[in-house]
Amino acid sequence: MKRPNILLTGTPGVGKTTLGKELAQRTGLTYVNVGDLAQEAELFDGFDEEYQCPILDEDRVVDELEDQMGDGGVIIDYHGCDFFPERWFHIVFVLRTDNTNLYNRLESRGYTGKKLQDNVQCEIFQTIFEEAVEAYKEEIVHQLPSNTPEDLERNLEQIVQWIEQWMKDNN
Repeated sequence: MKRPNILLTGTPGVGKTTLGKELAQRTGLTYVNVGDLAQEAELFDGFDEEYQCPILDEDRVVDELEDQMGDGGVIIDYHGCDFFPERWFHIVFVLRTDNTNLYNRLESRGYTGKKLQDNVQCEIFQTIFEEAVEAYKEEIVHQLPSNTPEDLERNLEQIVQWIEQWMKDNN
């Protein structure tokens, strides 16, 4: 494997997609938004009436990505992380956003009621970060602030540096 695999995770609305797409552009790594992949390949297992969204078929997502992940050089973007095989990732970044910013971002996406509240609570209680620390070696899990355009730029620079170092160390 000549290039690392990276997981970008965090509550919906923290900026994973913006970061992931820009990172792929700067590094030449392949960007995969799991929600889009599931939509295109119909990797769903029913519909959640309460949250008004399809339910991801996690096993089929893993099967769909297995070969690509084995080749390396993939950035995965998803708000869940504990169902991906641990061996896939060299580093995991959990994006964090303060609650007011997150609330406003989700509201502008049309989130309301329970779905809005639950996602903000998920961020308050660090649910995704804890999930990541339980699913992967603690030393590869890093939290990144994602509130401002400056945070985005700093995160991009930091991750690009990490990728360059990984490639020096592993090739």
